[in-house]
Amino acid sequence: MTSASVKVPFVDLTLQHQPIQAEIEQAIQTVLRRGDFVLGETLAEFESAFAAACGVPYGIGVACGTDATALGLQACGIDTGDEVILPANTFIATLIGVLRAGATPILVDCDPQTALIDLAAAEAAISPKTRAILPVHLYGQMVSPRQLRDFAGTYNLLIFEDAAQAHLAEREGYRAGSIGTAAAFSFYPSKNLGAFGDGGAVVTSDPEVAKKMRTLRNYGAPQKYLHTEVGTNSRLDTLQAAILKVKLPYLAGWNRARNEAAQRYDALLSQYDGITPIQNQSGAGHVYHLYTIRTLACVSRDALQEELAKVGIQTGIHYPIPCHLQPAYEYLGYKAGDFPHAEALCREILSLPMYPGLEETQISQVAAGIESFITRQAAALR
Repeated sequence: MTSASVKVPFVDLTLQHQPIQAEIEQAIQTVLRRGDFVLGETLAEFESAFAAACGVPYGIGVACGTDATALGLQACGIDTGDEVILPANTFIATLIGVLRAGATPILVDCDPQTALIDLAAAEAAISPKTRAILPVHLYGQMVSPRQLRDFAGTYNLLIFEDAAQAHLAEREGYRAGSIGTAAAFSFYPSKNLGAFGDGGAVVTSDPEVAKKMRTLRNYGAPQKYLHTEVGTNSRLDTLQAAILKVKLPYLAGWNRARNEAAQRYDALLSQYDGITPIQNQSGAGHVYHLYTIRTLACVSRDALQEELAKVGIQTGIHYPIPCHLQPAYEYLGYKAGDFPHAEALCREILSLPMYPGLEETQISQVAAGIESFITRQAAALR
């Protein structure tokens, strides 16, 4: 599909950047004048502001969301031989982060209605080696904080949140990043809060975790040339932090726009048999990084995606292959059929266009494209 033929893009970042372009350019110029491109003043300012927005005192910027998970788990004391429970239906970076921390990933199935981790399945997976649960706040919706905290308290487990898709998401009085010991965020450009390149952060209420994170991200050095940890080089660039700091005050408004767009989708799609949105159990607290539907047995997901593309509507699949069936991770010992809900969702889900500034007419175009496909498919089956 050429750019000229796209009527409804999957993501359009220009709509959020153009109105604040002057602010972004000024922030970049400030960093250029200071010349503190690594661990600079603006990075510290953004870390504090982002942590406060999440409802915790400490934020530590790193190079990407994968590093945030890997280093964050290490900072929380997760080590070789420790088992970490996580859902099979997540982006591969969650799994990679656990492996890079040296831990053993224990994958479990999801709730088919919300696509979030199934805590009953997690309970069945607990062993004497289980140290942590890693809930993924998928698509912008948080896993229930009360259920998570009850679960972790019952089994004496550490909670480490994957909030890469859930910037400022809320549920049951909690913000994403404030439920457990620490949380990982990604600032990939298409995230609700996105940089102009890769970036990530760990937020925490624990001062010791924050201290260790700052050491781990900077070659394991709490001070120059003194290396007390086996660390790495993973620092959020000051220039990226400057951009993120400008965008942060707008994030709540952008999230509201996403939620409102999702409500319009819900209203329009509710009339079509064979289509059901991933269930929202968080109301206005769902920040809809992605708006994802399930296509049921009477509707072919792949055929629907192809037909929408023909009329200029871009869509995505998040994610087409669950972690346990990825070829690189066969050695973990999982097989097809182990997690039936996750595997079914991978065959059924389709992510529709979603971004701040998505117009009601565009949402109507997407709905009309889906209606046309379903109508023609039903006629062909008669």
